[in-house]
Amino acid sequence: MRKLILIIFLIPFFITGQSVKGMFSPAKDFTHAFLYQATPEGANYVNHGKLDSEGRFEIPIDSTAPPGIYKIVYAIPPEENNFDFIYDGKETVAFNFSYEKGVEFTESEENKLWNSYLNSMDMVNQTISNYYSKGGTDIEGFSSIFKVAKDTQLAYEASANGKLVSAFITANKPYIPTQYEDLSTYTNNLKQHFFKEIDFGNYVLQSSSFLIDRVTAYVFNMVANPTDATYKGLIDDVAGAISNDNLVIKTYLLEVLWQRFVSADNHDVANYIADQHLMALAKQTDNKVLAETISSYKSTSVGTKAPNFEIASSERTTSLHELKGSEYYLLIFWSSGCSHCLNELPKIKQLVANKPNIKVVAFGLENEPSDWTQEIKKYPEFIHTIGLGKWDNPIVKTYGITATPMYFLLNSAKVIMAKPYEYKDAEAALKDL
Repeated sequence: MRKLILIIFLIPFFITGQSVKGMFSPAKDFTHAFLYQATPEGANYVNHGKLDSEGRFEIPIDSTAPPGIYKIVYAIPPEENNFDFIYDGKETVAFNFSYEKGVEFTESEENKLWNSYLNSMDMVNQTISNYYSKGGTDIEGFSSIFKVAKDTQLAYEASANGKLVSAFITANKPYIPTQYEDLSTYTNNLKQHFFKEIDFGNYVLQSSSFLIDRVTAYVFNMVANPTDATYKGLIDDVAGAISNDNLVIKTYLLEVLWQRFVSADNHDVANYIADQHLMALAKQTDNKVLAETISSYKSTSVGTKAPNFEIASSERTTSLHELKGSEYYLLIFWSSGCSHCLNELPKIKQLVANKPNIKVVAFGLENEPSDWTQEIKKYPEFIHTIGLGKWDNPIVKTYGITATPMYFLLNSAKVIMAKPYEYKDAEAALKDL
């Protein structure tokens, strides 16, 4: 009798239980799907599913799981191989995925509605683009196109009423002119209204990739062939569009933009973001890690004088800035416990062997000196110094060292000329010196 009661109790759970399931193709390219719950602060691991031979998986969703934004990670690096989806607490979510076609939702009205909306608005935007590319003077045609845009937006807003997807459809509402506008006027107004409908304080939007996509689209796609001055103006627009009532998300989005320019080696714009916006925001939000990171980046940007440090040896004590007699200096942060370093230092030795105008300064990051003392005997031509405390050494923080080996190419005045990311980049930087 007890077993019967248990079965009767469980039947409703399995009938009403939700899951996220999908099929990845081609199956051989994937092994697992990892489910995360997204929040404005990051992503919390929920569960994972192993794909079968056809690329299918299914992950049950606990009945207590809150509605919101969830994320599927399908490969590494995870930050580049994932997508968001909406979970309303009621629907099973099902999809098909391939690198070629992206994600297509086959179950879940929330996600299907969002994808349908995006496809419809893409068609509307293409029609607008075609209109202006052909001259754009037909007022009747203009009115007809933007009537379709307005009707499409209103129809989807009505369909999304009461759903989580409503926040996205409302935030994505396009600029719709009330009377004829030539291309220049329309483009300017489109720019002016770009962030008008976005509630940067909305938790659902903050948990998704929507705000990042919107902000990066404005900075990198709004103006054709932008200059650094153009970028700076667009970044100021982003900062101005986000209220100081939302300091945390404002800081995060501007940090995303800062990182994009750092990755592009655009030191001028990256430092502009830091000086004009990000450092003040880091202090206001008590984000000490961010403040330290951007300070390190600025002090080691190409074109700045490398921060000084002491160079002590058994013979005498000097400093980086006091070194003389060489046209160039290759500064390497390394460690005797780093296999990549032990592999690359011999290559560096060989690379500079026939370049008397280049001197190598090797800064060893160590917890204790014994292994370092033995290792440096292989490189008598290098200028050696040690930084005890390894990652806690203050010079590591000053230079923003996060991995070893890390390279800096300096001129005779110790001004940073290049920051090669890895050995092949160092080799290219030294090639013509």
